[in-house]
Amino acid sequence: MEYQFIRDPLSGFRARFNDEHALIGRWLSEELDHNSVRALISQLEVLSFQKEELILTGKEIRATFTPQEALFESHALFHESEDVMQYQEDALALDESGMMAICGYEDFMPMLKEWAEFIRAK
Repeated sequence: MEYQFIRDPLSGFRARFNDEHALIGRWLSEELDHNSVRALISQLEVLSFQKEELILTGKEIRATFTPQEALFESHALFHESEDVMQYQEDALALDESGMMAICGYEDFMPMLKEWAEFIRAK
């Protein structure tokens, strides 16, 4: 997983990821509250010893954390087929690329800790 953290004077803190994991960058930049990052890290460290999952539903992205991995899904994936059918006449289709990303904790947790340090060093 390749990523880069950017401090933009106009839009604040941004996370850029490779295409396969771009949704994770959007989630970090737009959905995850900066004040909640440390608490999330603590929750995920405990979650690894449990059989439960943690689901965080944001405005555009749902993050599901299991003891093994983190799954990010755009809400657009969950539209009913009738919702999408209304655009069929315009030859528009739901492009599912970039609408889902999955990452194991061996990559995700170190990245999340780096993100916490990056946004803390304002």
